Amino acid sequence: MADTVAAIPDGYLNFLAGLKTRVRDAQIRAQRVVNTQLVELYWNLGNEILAQQETQAWGSGVIRRIADDLRAEFPQMTGLSYRNLQYMRSFASAWSGEPIVQQAVAQLPWGHITVLLDKLDDPVTRDWYAAAAVEHGWSRNVLMNQIMNRSRERVGAGPSNFTRQLPAPDSELAQQIAKDPYVFDFLGLTGVVAERDMEQALMDRIVETLRELGAGFAFVGRQVHFDVGGDDFYLDLLFFHVVQLRYVVVELKTGKFQPEYAGKLGFYVAVVDDKMRLPAHNPTVGILICGSRNDHTVRYSLGQSSSPLAVSTYTYDTLPAEERTALPDAERLAAALDWTDGPAEQE
Repeated sequence: MADTVAAIPDGYLNFLAGLKTRVRDAQIRAQRVVNTQLVELYWNLGNEILAQQETQAWGSGVIRRIADDLRAEFPQMTGLSYRNLQYMRSFASAWSGEPIVQQAVAQLPWGHITVLLDKLDDPVTRDWYAAAAVEHGWSRNVLMNQIMNRSRERVGAGPSNFTRQLPAPDSELAQQIAKDPYVFDFLGLTGVVAERDMEQALMDRIVETLRELGAGFAFVGRQVHFDVGGDDFYLDLLFFHVVQLRYVVVELKTGKFQPEYAGKLGFYVAVVDDKMRLPAHNPTVGILICGSRNDHTVRYSLGQSSSPLAVSTYTYDTLPAEERTALPDAERLAAALDWTDGPAEQE
């Protein structure tokens, strides 16, 4: 007699889906525990090597002997090469002090940690990228790109009037979404292009665009139409920041910043605030991304605006790693001080 298939009882599929979710969650937790234990082991091995080198004056040749002996004892275990032991030593030296399990870097895979060690020398900068990689779940390649594009230096660097137009806690949050410059080399564009061409390219590569804008951005629309008393207006790009609960209006200009751009962007911010913002949302902010700017012109223009606005530039060229510290930080600091104390007088 042919086997008969039992009927699936009511609720079975939902029950099964719940079991699958539990299994996957347990697998992820187990992987995290194993990874943390491996990172802690590597940190401890590195500390032991550092201690012996300091007290016994061991040279690098001893590390090579240690690698050979450990691999002979644990042939099935990967990660005990001479080069990896050197990384462990550097790891222990870079993150000394408090136990490694209490630091964000302990939650990262070993491959991420070697990227941090290879690409960054400053401890504060390393910690920032480690924490950001944990928070946003960056892959190793994304972490590499974020470092090469100097994301830390660019976050919050765009000149703005947020401190004037938003209360203190909210203005600090809003400033963090204004990068400067934005790096759009993933678009494959060169030279001068039309604003609509850039807009189309950003939409064609929306995943990369959202990644470059920063964590928390969700795409709402392009050429968003508003009817204002019978007049038609179309803002370039509209995003919603899901962490800060605010709309972000983005206008694109391929040329140099002009004062009238701030007026139009402020108008769009006011319209979105009036027509789309809900009571639970924070104030809408506007970001103008332009080809170049005169910081004095920007400061005077934003100083007269009643809307929270920021102005950033963009580039198609990924900045080289060796120029990570070559940003005009003094100029940015001066701009920040100007916004604290009021627009600076033109020299």
